[in-house]
Amino acid sequence: MASNNTKKRLEIENILGGLGIEIIAADATVFVHVIEDANSFAGNAQKKAEAFAHANNLPALADDSGLCVDALNAAPGIYSARFAGETATDAENNSKLLQLLERERNRKAYFICALHLAFPDHRPPLCSEGRVEGEILKEPVGESGFGYDPLFFCPELGKAFASARPEEKASVSHRGRALRALTSTVSGLGLGMEIK
Repeated sequence: MASNNTKKRLEIENILGGLGIEIIAADATVFVHVIEDANSFAGNAQKKAEAFAHANNLPALADDSGLCVDALNAAPGIYSARFAGETATDAENNSKLLQLLERERNRKAYFICALHLAFPDHRPPLCSEGRVEGEILKEPVGESGFGYDPLFFCPELGKAFASARPEEKASVSHRGRALRALTSTVSGLGLGMEIK
């Protein structure tokens, strides 16, 4: 798994758990620091996956995801994790988002996730994308999840992501949808691999 984000890795492990795919945490590999300076989620995921695949000589899965808010011209977007600064906490990012939307009536937003599975040989990569529509609440709700989950109301669930059980969130989330699309492709190819 080409990420040192523990919460993201655990969410991916929970979704892939029943598929017999072993996830190897980044801290158990030759870790590569990748500067995420691409101009898209897919571009950042590709950079991370390719760097880890070549450094470890194993298939590597990378995720890049974020929140896009209509009233903010799709911001924070690829800057979601560092919306309030390079070392910003989830609470600081959420606070900045609420401040920017304080007088805004249009609170529509969506989460997007791009996945890239790179191989150390010459096989072409496998890519997928998932998206979930929702809206931004006026204050945080719930205790689960991470990132913007306390502010993201999902109409499909009728609750904020942070109020949903992990399996509920995974059933509709951007990451869940992207992973299901990717794993159906992997299963169809019969690759039988570890995903690193």
